[in-house]
Formats: sequence, structure tokens, C-alpha cells
Amino acid sequence: MHVSLTPELEARVKAKVESGLYNNASEVIREALRFMDAHEEWVQEVKIALLRKQIQVGVEQLENGEGTVIDSKDALNSLFNKLNPQVKS
Repeated sequence: MHVSLTPELEARVKAKVESGLYNNASEVIREALRFMDAHEEWVQEVKIALLRKQIQVGVEQLENGEGTVIDSKDALNSLFNKLNPQVKS
């Protein structure tokens, strides 16, 4: 596999190797990829936590009688238009 890096990124990889933390450029790249994977997992967990919080708020609103009855496609489209007027159904 061949990877092209910008001069700035290549300098950063070389600096990591020269620091003694890594033996070679491949180790730096592998560590960066592991970090990227961990970051993506963390972002996904944060999104799920936020979604759960929003769901809980919605459940509490329903339990307090603050729900909106949707009894037709037109009522649903009207609600969507109020929530996002840029999107037309």
C-alpha cells in the first residue's frame, strides 16, 4: 500500500518518530487509525446518549399531556412544515 501525505503531515509523522514514541512511520499511522476508530465510536455513543435524552423529554411531555394528535397525512405534513419550513412535503 502506498499513501501520499502532504508535506505538513509527513513532517508531523517524522516528528513523532524522532520523538522516540514510535519506531517508524507505520506505527504512527496505525496509532492514528486506532485513535480515529475510537473517536468515531465515542461520537456515536454521544449521539445515542443525546437521542435517548431527547426521547426521554418526549416521553415526559406525552405523560404530561403535552402531545400533539396527528390524525391525517395533512396534519403530519403541517407539523413537519412547522418544524422545518425549508422542506416542502
